Amino acid sequence: MGYIEDNLIPGEKVLYKTRIHWIVLLRPLFLGVLLASVGVALLFVNNYARLTGAERQAMLLSGIAVLVVGGIIIGAGMMRRNATEVAVSNKRVLIKTGLYSRRSIEVMLPKVESIGVDEPALGRMLGFGSVTVRGTGGTYETFHLISHPNEFRRQVQQQIGQPS
Repeated sequence: MGYIEDNLIPGEKVLYKTRIHWIVLLRPLFLGVLLASVGVALLFVNNYARLTGAERQAMLLSGIAVLVVGGIIIGAGMMRRNATEVAVSNKRVLIKTGLYSRRSIEVMLPKVESIGVDEPALGRMLGFGSVTVRGTGGTYETFHLISHPNEFRRQVQQQIGQPS
């Protein structure tokens, strides 16, 4: 269970849930694969080059270190994606970001004044965009790279339109 399920109030149920779009993984995957390729190349050279004992050990350790760093970068990207939860319940809009330092926004549905969606051209094609939740009193929060932002807005509007 995630943060949202753990923090529901009595009688509340999650109606729609989404998270950050997979596109946030492109940069970590590219960099991680690049580093992993360098690490594999170092290990390959280590096996087939004529190196002294100290050179061979340095090449082996360098190859392993670069492979590990590549794996860490990919893992950090995946953790970033999975550390964000966005949901609409029958009573609130809930958004939680962060793994170690957590930031959560919870707006009661009657207090939601508007939901804005900003989708760049690539976002329209791939299904991501920024969502701005504006509450009464002029406060607003913007969340970037959210998957299916129009469906999220539709779910909020549908719940606001329902009689209490």
